Amino acid sequence: MRTPSSPDLVSMPVLVFGYGNPSRGDDALGVALIRRLGERQASGELRDVELLTDFQLQPEHALDLARRELVILVDADASLGTTHRLEPLSTDQTASYTTHEMSPGALLWVYDRIGLGPPPPCYLLRIRGYHFDLGSPLSPAARHNLDLAETCLLSRLAAQPGPEAQVTPFAPHTLPG
Repeated sequence: MRTPSSPDLVSMPVLVFGYGNPSRGDDALGVALIRRLGERQASGELRDVELLTDFQLQPEHALDLARRELVILVDADASLGTTHRLEPLSTDQTASYTTHEMSPGALLWVYDRIGLGPPPPCYLLRIRGYHFDLGSPLSPAARHNLDLAETCLLSRLAAQPGPEAQVTPFAPHTLPG
């Protein structure tokens, strides 16, 4: 894993970028998934995948999208009605690109505005979280959702999508009872 926006590194074809606050319970789901993928990389898997984490999206992250064939952003979501969902992103010019909380669509808008051409295919993997209290660990239900999201993401990455490939949305899964 590397720090955000390190321009001296050669870009890998695929970027998986998990964001969230590891000190706020289930908000750590995006970061937790990147840690798991990092363990797989340490054992020789996912060689063409670059992993990145941060607390939140920022305009500078637009540079991290350059020269990619595929980008998957990963975040926790308290409002999701399923365990996880992968959805394609589109450019969205909203006021959030200058505020504390930047939307994924606004990140794509910044990418377009800085003259790097059209953004690569980008997707948002949302993982259902439940408890976001300061100092809390991941909840058992969120851990279950993380397991399912990891399995689905690995299956998509194993297909080794190239520039012409399409990543299809995850099928909805029922929430644990």
